Amino acid sequence: MSNIILLGLVSLFTDISAEMVYPILPLYLSAVMGAGPAVIGIIEGIAESLASVVKLFSGIIADRYGHKKRLAIFGYASSTVNKIIILLAASWSGVLLARIIDRFGKGIRTAPRDALIAESAGSSGRGKAYGLHKGLDLLGTAIGILLAWLILSSGDNQYKKIFLYSLIPAFIGLAILFLVKDKKQESAGKTIAFNWKNLNPRLKLFLVFIFIFTLGNSSNAFIILRAVDAGFSKTNVILLYFLYNMTGSLLSYPAGLLSDKFGRKNLLCTGYLLYGIVYLGIALIANNTAFIALFVIYGFYTALTTGVERALIVDIAPPQHKAGALGLHSAIVGIGLLPASVIAGFLWKWLGPSAPFLFGGVLAFVTGVAVFIILSGKPAQAAQS
Repeated sequence: MSNIILLGLVSLFTDISAEMVYPILPLYLSAVMGAGPAVIGIIEGIAESLASVVKLFSGIIADRYGHKKRLAIFGYASSTVNKIIILLAASWSGVLLARIIDRFGKGIRTAPRDALIAESAGSSGRGKAYGLHKGLDLLGTAIGILLAWLILSSGDNQYKKIFLYSLIPAFIGLAILFLVKDKKQESAGKTIAFNWKNLNPRLKLFLVFIFIFTLGNSSNAFIILRAVDAGFSKTNVILLYFLYNMTGSLLSYPAGLLSDKFGRKNLLCTGYLLYGIVYLGIALIANNTAFIALFVIYGFYTALTTGVERALIVDIAPPQHKAGALGLHSAIVGIGLLPASVIAGFLWKWLGPSAPFLFGGVLAFVTGVAVFIILSGKPAQAAQS
């Protein structure tokens, strides 16, 4: 359990650092460096696409050679270096380099870290472990957002101060990671190559529908824009995002416990259903009070799905390919997010601001029904090693 808590604290401090910087980066690029929307889109597109590809290969490497902790340290250190480069950057090209290094680091660390959590939790407590980790992760996100909002509210042009302060939690998180123990003997020496064909058919179907769901899961930037349309100020929208993350943080651990006790299927399907309700609500309602409720429900969705999905994948994946399967899941989600945001942008432009949310809501309901069917019958946990 100590490994799980330590890895959760690593994510908490790292996310405080990341979320102090990430939400304000587009503002910094446009207001200070004069970068237009096209440049900002290029920076984010390149960075996220790179991270998606790296996540898969990092998981495969972790399964084949072990040393999950070393990979995680390298990944988290890269994300710390990113903050230093942003602080020193004199043009948007420097920020692009920083974002590439940051996303490369996230791609390297995600699957090995998730595999370390699985190894430390054991088969009976995976949901609880991933729920605790996600809860601390979202708490760090909420704290980072709040700190950035407080510093920005204190005066004009506070960007450099935020970048500097963000280094403190980044270094704390990296230091805590050195205390984690790596169970090398459980992962090293595997000779069977990771292959899609080797995966359980139910896991493959699950990942296919996760990709379909992701095509409707566009960037949260669109939700923020829709909230502004509904009457929220740009400052108060940040607080809505804070509310969403705090809700997810508080509920992730209980959701993980419930998934261990009652199974993953019902929680996941409920989560996808709630996502569909949120997106349909955002599409059809333009009311401030309703938006506050929708952001809270959005936090419920995150708590019911994010950690539980990872626990389910570890349940079903072959024992020698758990990190690879986790990396594949992260890669599929990351790859799907790029066309998802492009689709949402065109739907918004051609059919109006409600269109991308109607599209995402429908795909969420389809995914919920499909996952219920896929996971019905023999429990997913019975397929584990």
